[in-house]
Amino acid sequence: MPESSFEVAACVERVRRRDEDAARALFRHLYPLVVRRVRSHLPRRTSEEDLVQTVFMKVFANLDRFSGAVPLEHWVSRIAINTCLNQLAAEKARPELRWADLSEEQAQALEAVTAGPEELEPLQNLAAREIVEKLLAQLVPADRLVLTLLHLEGRSVAEVRQITGWNGPVIKVRAFRARRKLRKHFEKLMAEKV
Repeated sequence: MPESSFEVAACVERVRRRDEDAARALFRHLYPLVVRRVRSHLPRRTSEEDLVQTVFMKVFANLDRFSGAVPLEHWVSRIAINTCLNQLAAEKARPELRWADLSEEQAQALEAVTAGPEELEPLQNLAAREIVEKLLAQLVPADRLVLTLLHLEGRSVAEVRQITGWNGPVIKVRAFRARRKLRKHFEKLMAEKV
């Protein structure tokens, strides 16, 4: 059962007074959100658990700075995304995705996706998702972020604006350019197959 904003605000106040039970309750409330953000922006060489832990360390260390002007979930989401983007920037080097990098299931799923509009089998669907994630990993963090929020999470431009702080036209242009880059990576991958 989701907590109301009043209960979240009360819980935040209790955490600020060093109430450990409130901290655990706040952690449980925010954990699904943080994990979703980390999974959608996870750098290749970073452990999901480590990044989630880093996000929560930042959240609790800076909770006194939370003003309440925006919902807590938006504030935490921004911390999670910025933490992931910082980690991605720290990694810098990104090898290109090659056909040889794909598993047998991923290669079959890619062939099925490109062959026609038929429905994919469940294993192929999972493999296709993994391919999309690998292709997204080839993009710069900001491009990957906008495509993930708009297309994989189904968020509106207004929601993306709240999460990222970018204005609407910037989001639309960045998404257009990111889709074009993603298409080029896909075409390059398919060219290797031939």
